Amino acid sequence: MPNDASSLYEIYDTRFRNLVVPSAGLEELYSDCRWAEGPVWFADTGCLIWSDIPNERMLRWVPGGGVSIYRAPSNFTNGNTRDRQGRLISCEHGGRRVTRTEIDGSITILADSYKGQRLNSPNDVVVRSDGTVWFTDPTYGILSNYEGYKAEPEQATRNVYRLDPSKGELDVVVEDFAQPNGLAFSPDETKLYVADSAASHDVNAPRHIRVFDLVDGRKLANGRVFCNIDAGVPDGFRADVEGNIWTSAGDGVHCFAADGTLIGKIKISQTVANLTFGGPRRNQLFITATRSLYRVFTTATGVQMP
Repeated sequence: MPNDASSLYEIYDTRFRNLVVPSAGLEELYSDCRWAEGPVWFADTGCLIWSDIPNERMLRWVPGGGVSIYRAPSNFTNGNTRDRQGRLISCEHGGRRVTRTEIDGSITILADSYKGQRLNSPNDVVVRSDGTVWFTDPTYGILSNYEGYKAEPEQATRNVYRLDPSKGELDVVVEDFAQPNGLAFSPDETKLYVADSAASHDVNAPRHIRVFDLVDGRKLANGRVFCNIDAGVPDGFRADVEGNIWTSAGDGVHCFAADGTLIGKIKISQTVANLTFGGPRRNQLFITATRSLYRVFTTATGVQMP
């Protein structure tokens, strides 16, 4: 049943008031995960797929059809997205790799090493309109055997990468993060936002989202802090067509305007890991939060491709 909408929203700015539906409650669609992550909407088939990392499975939700297993075992898959051909792109903690699920269901390894050394544990991923794949590589998946396999990192730094699958080129675009996590392009793809969630394991470490200018479609420049999170850490996040950033946090979903102002929150009782827009009009916000998958309708329109 939907939660009481009157206690769901914290509105700090009229801009947020215009993005939410006051009467729209929070719907819990599923509640049997251990750590829900990586939601991705499939507009062509009308379903949502997401990861349940510790249970080593991926789940599928269909409106009116309930939840089923999409893939198990999942090799501890975390973040997911789609490329412009509609193929699923996933970050696997277990394989320490980024993969692509082909239309026939076979899996292609896109990246699992850099300069001869294994990646740490790819976490989240986005695909630009030119087909390049951008992903983060913190060490969360090798810190213990809970979300992957405990191991020593082989990379000296926790990097953000740009992969050109057509050429097989993998390049580091940022290497000064403590623990890079979620990432998203601005609607016009001139900027890339990247979360640093290192405060999850060190209270003195970053808990912010940084933003970079994209140069020639290949490099990042002018990195600066876009926003700080005042509860928990930023994990996964998405942009809407107006450039607002909707990010996970410890007390729900925080919405920041394109100028970095916190304009409102959607309060959720469980720690939020990730989110995505979906539905036929891209106005449904799907939220993965610890054990559960939630949905809330908004007046915002997500940047959703394809």
